Amino acid sequence: MDADAYGDVRLVGLYDLDNPAGEDHAYYRALAAGTRKVLDFGCGTGLLTRSLVAPGRVVIGVDPSPTMLGYARRRPGADVVRWIDGDYRAVEPGGDVDLVVSSGNTMMHVSGADHVPALSALAGALRSGGMIAFESRHPAARAWEQWTREATDGERDTPVGRLREWLDLIEVADGRVVFDAHNVFPDGTVAVYRNVLHFRSPAEITTDLRRAGFTDVKIDGGWHGEALTDESRLLVVRARK
Repeated sequence: MDADAYGDVRLVGLYDLDNPAGEDHAYYRALAAGTRKVLDFGCGTGLLTRSLVAPGRVVIGVDPSPTMLGYARRRPGADVVRWIDGDYRAVEPGGDVDLVVSSGNTMMHVSGADHVPALSALAGALRSGGMIAFESRHPAARAWEQWTREATDGERDTPVGRLREWLDLIEVADGRVVFDAHNVFPDGTVAVYRNVLHFRSPAEITTDLRRAGFTDVKIDGGWHGEALTDESRLLVVRARK
C-alpha cells in the first residue's frame, strides 16, 4: 500500500464529503453488533471507525497515511479510538479481535505480493471464529473504462474553493489498474495523484482468504445480500478465521 496516497491535507478534508456514511457503513455497523473488539483496517479519516464505538467495545483504526490518520485523530470522538499508523505489518497478532472491517475498497490498494500476507496479518489479530468483512469492485463490471478525462472532467464548489478534477487511465494489466487523479485548485495549483488498484475475481479473493487461514467465505453482490452475478458491480466479502 502507498505510504501516504492521501498526503495532501486539502484533499483529506474532502474525503468524507466524497465518501459519506451510507449503506456500507450501516452494513459494517450491523456486523459489529455484540462484539467487544473491532479493528478497522485502512480506516482513513475514521468516519466509520468512530461510528463503531460502543459501550464496552474496543475500537482500533489502522491506516498507512499519516495525513489521513492525523485528520482522524482531530475529529470529535476520536479520543476513544486507538489509532495505529502503518499498514498490515503494524497489525498486532493478538488473536482477540472479534471483527475486522475494511471499507472504501481498501483491500484493492494492497498489491498482489502483499495480499495474502495482509490477510494473514488480519487473521492473526482475530480470535478463532472471528470475522473479516470488506468490499471490492467486481472486475466483471470493468469500472476503469469510465476513468477517462472525457468521462470525469468537471468542476465543483468545495470547502477549499472551486475545484476542477478529472481522471486519466494509465494502464490496465492482469487486474492491476493505474490511473491519475488530477486536481486544479482555485489558486491554479495542480496536484496529480497516482492510484493503483488491484481488481480480483471472487475466485481469487476466496483462494487468498483460504491461504491466509480463513474459512466459510461468503461473497454477495451488494450490501443487502444480493446474489452475486456477472452484472454485480460490487463484491461484499465475509469470512471466518
